Amino acid sequence: MNGFLHAFIISYTKERGNAHSSPTYSLWSLKWESPARNRMKVVHTNQAPQAIGPYSQGIIVNNMFYSSGQIALTPEGEMVQGDIQAQTHQVFKNLQAVLEAAGASLETVVKTTVFLKDMNDFAAMNEVYGQYFRDHKPARSAVEVARLPKDALIEIEVVALVKQS
Repeated sequence: MNGFLHAFIISYTKERGNAHSSPTYSLWSLKWESPARNRMKVVHTNQAPQAIGPYSQGIIVNNMFYSSGQIALTPEGEMVQGDIQAQTHQVFKNLQAVLEAAGASLETVVKTTVFLKDMNDFAAMNEVYGQYFRDHKPARSAVEVARLPKDALIEIEVVALVKQS
């Protein structure tokens, strides 16, 4: 059973047959929470670049994986030089690594957010994107931003279902 129940019940009683009696109020509190409610698992893999700040590569909560944005850094921390397509391929390698570490995959991705330095790169990025999401097509947002970390051309973050074991 999933979910939360927080209820406060106020009961009102009055002595029967006595019009002058004061009513009695009782406050009841009922609280039920899932035992796993606040359990979050940090995801870490050496197969993707390490976080370059105070954040994790991703978090799992309630069988959902939320990735940090991935840019075109190699696992060794070197920026992939090249055009938007070369950088997009590296981003997907990184995403596949963190998804695998989370017990998820590209096939379980529910939503992606793509951040582009230049929206004119959209078609070239989309060509590579389609190589990774062929049959399964998650929801997606794509936005142009003023600047990305390490002056990357692209950053992608994902939300995915974690496979049940």
